[in-house]
Amino acid sequence: MIHLAAALLLSQAVVSTPPPVPPPSPLCASAGHHGFDFWVGEWNVYPNAKDSAKAPLTAHSRIERLYDGCAIRENWMPLKGGDGGSLNSYDPSTGQWRQLWLDSQGGQVHFDGGLAGQSMVLTGFWRGVNGPGQDGLIRMTYTPLDPDSVRQHGEISTDQGLTWSDSFDLIYRRAKTKR
Repeated sequence: MIHLAAALLLSQAVVSTPPPVPPPSPLCASAGHHGFDFWVGEWNVYPNAKDSAKAPLTAHSRIERLYDGCAIRENWMPLKGGDGGSLNSYDPSTGQWRQLWLDSQGGQVHFDGGLAGQSMVLTGFWRGVNGPGQDGLIRMTYTPLDPDSVRQHGEISTDQGLTWSDSFDLIYRRAKTKR
């Protein structure tokens, strides 16, 4: 009798189905929440150069949507140290994107901004960006060039945004997946 009961329990466990997966939350499904989707992917990052075929690989970057589409996380992995990452989210009450950047040198920057045409433009105050006591505003413009490349152009202002100069200029190229 015990063997029969055990066999019945085992057969029920084998044929039982897992609970259904709930549908994605509509809380973060607006067009605004998808404004930065062009940046999501696995990337190889190069300096933006006139002869881009000869530009050296600078970093790898993994950009992924998380938390039911409510956030985008970047994992910045440069080849020569100085790694970091960001957490990005859209605030529907303001129509703005927010980014928190953290890095291995203790840097922490809050950026705000949004879409300007097809580009995402984020600006933040970076304490010590050019060394101790040398603070500046950083403006980053992410522009999709095609489905497989994104330009990230960084500018710096040390006079509260009156004038801007180039700080960095990178091209993200979608990493080829191995099959």
